[in-house]
Order: sequence, then structure tokens, then C-alpha cells
Amino acid sequence: MSQQKTVFLETHNINNRATGLGTFNYELIKGLSELEFENLKLTLNATDIKLLENEFGNKFNYNKYSNLSRMKFFRIRKKYDLWHSVNQNIKVEPFTKTKYLLTIHDVNFAEEISSDINHKRNKLFLEKLNKATAVTYISEFAKKQTHQYFDVPNVPEYVIHNGNPITEFLETSSYVANVPTDKPFFYTIGDFIERKNFESIINMMKLIKDYNLIISGNNDKKYGEKIKQLISDNGLTNQVFLTGKVTDQGKQFFMKNCTAFLFPSIREGFGLPPIEAMSFGKPTFLSDKTSLPEIGGTAAKYWSDFDPEYMKTVLFDGLNSFENNKTENELLFKQRAASFNWKTAASEYLKVYNEILM
Repeated sequence: MSQQKTVFLETHNINNRATGLGTFNYELIKGLSELEFENLKLTLNATDIKLLENEFGNKFNYNKYSNLSRMKFFRIRKKYDLWHSVNQNIKVEPFTKTKYLLTIHDVNFAEEISSDINHKRNKLFLEKLNKATAVTYISEFAKKQTHQYFDVPNVPEYVIHNGNPITEFLETSSYVANVPTDKPFFYTIGDFIERKNFESIINMMKLIKDYNLIISGNNDKKYGEKIKQLISDNGLTNQVFLTGKVTDQGKQFFMKNCTAFLFPSIREGFGLPPIEAMSFGKPTFLSDKTSLPEIGGTAAKYWSDFDPEYMKTVLFDGLNSFENNKTENELLFKQRAASFNWKTAASEYLKVYNEILM
């Protein structure tokens, strides 16, 4: 048997499962753990090695993440055949030159922080991009956006869609919500940052009387304060409710029981929550911006602008057409969600590893 090639996965963001990147790290590892790769030895980088060992045993090797490894002098010196930079903006890099795979989730920072190529955020990203032996993108949009702002080196490029984070349906009947759920409600979830565009659906709620809106996510940031103020200023405190962060059980409870899932985000490298909602067969309404049409396909309905009257019309037209053929439409959404699979995604990453190491 030929000698195993070594691959280092910079996965320390796995510590924060509440974020999209944390979910990506974990689900990719979990997908890889279900596959055979005798020709490769994969090493994971993480703070809590014990936790990973308990779940994945000796399927992987483990490297204990240290904050110091972000500094040039303390970079990881052990030589690997391939280094996979799973999280595009992290400062953890190999000490020695090696084959290098960069996964790009989005380059929203070029739009939100600065498009100046000399800005430190862009320079950090360019360093990674210029050392890449190959690049993977999580969506066609992420690829297009990267080419729009950066000079991408002439290396192999691959688009590998993320999988569906919901791999099992949890028992939610015992879940006690911290907001009222006695009235039909629309649901959304996401980090409270400007690009999530929650204000558009709150403004729409001013025109809707018989439904509530429930929003989950970490709302103690500046944008969270803005949203709370908007709810209060418009007299919607009895109609629009913020749950704060929720557990997986909580998230599934709200998705299972909502009338529809709303996701008006204006910038998404991928967008996992709509896939999760579609897993429950829920009518899903998305903005038509960036990667979201790749996610919703022909199953979802789309807003092309955020005028409240227009959004309300799209929502209720969509709900009416959903109800007219409910069983078939539910199945359509569930099939769409099932087309995103982490095991499939992981096997595509393995294929890329092998192509680079040939």
C-alpha cells in the first residue's frame, strides 16, 4: 500500500457552532467521518480535542489549537502534504510552504468593510488566495463575487454546495418557547447584522394583522438594538418577537410550527437556514440577491425589492398558491432541501484533496 498523504484541516472555528462557519466546520468533518479515505490521514485543528475524539475516535488525527499559532513565528511547523484553509479569514497558516486549498464562503468584507485592495482585511485574504494550489467555493455566487473583487490566480476552481444542517428531526413537543406561539407566525433566524435585512420584514408586518413574526439569533449587537427600536417605534411589540439565540430543538420547533419561513438577506455566501426550513416542507420566501436563488431553486418565492406592500403581496400570493396544492408543494420543498447533502459535499472535498495530491 502506498504511503498515506497527510492533510491538515484548519477547523478551529468548530468551537463556535452557533455561527455559519462553525456549522460548516462541524458538518464537513461529520460528512468526512462517514467516508473511507485509507490513502489520506486527516488532521483536525481544534481547541477541545476530547470532544472530537469522543465523537469521531481515531478516524482523524488531532492538533490542539493555540491562539499563538495565529502569529507568524508560532505557526504550525509540522509539514503536511496539503493544508486546507477551511475558514477563509483566519490568520492560522502553515509555517512551511505546502500545497494549499482555500475554501471561500463569501467576500462580503470587500463590500461591507472596504474594496480597497490595500485594506488589511483584503491583504490578508489575498495572501491566502495567492498561495492557493486550488480554490473551492460554497456557491456559484461566492465564485462570481471573488472574481469581481480580486485577481484570482489561474488554479483549479470548484463549486461545492454545503449540505443540509438538519440530519435528524428532533422531538420538539416538550419545547417551551420564550415568546408567544398561540397565533400563526412567520419565522426567521440569523445573526443580527445589517445584511440580514430584518427591518424589511418588520416594516412589512405593519401591514399584516393576523400573524406574528418571530426572529431568532444573537440580538445583543448594535443592529439588534436598531431592530428592537424599530419594533417599539412602530407599536409592534405584541406582534414581532425576538427569542435571542435558540437551541437546535428550539430552531426546529419554530421551523416546524411556522406558517412560512422568511429570509430577506441581501448578502449570503450560501444561506443554510432556508434549507433547514424547506426540510419541514415550509413555504420559503427569500430575497433574490446573491446566492439565495441557488438555494431556493424554483421551489421558493422571491422578493426583488423591499417595498412593504410589494413584499406582503408576494408573501400572500405565495401562501395562497402553496395552500392550493399543499401536499405536492410540501414535497417539493422537502426534495429541494434533501438535494443538499453533507456526505456528498464531503466526498467532493475528498476528491479535490486527491486531485491536488496526485
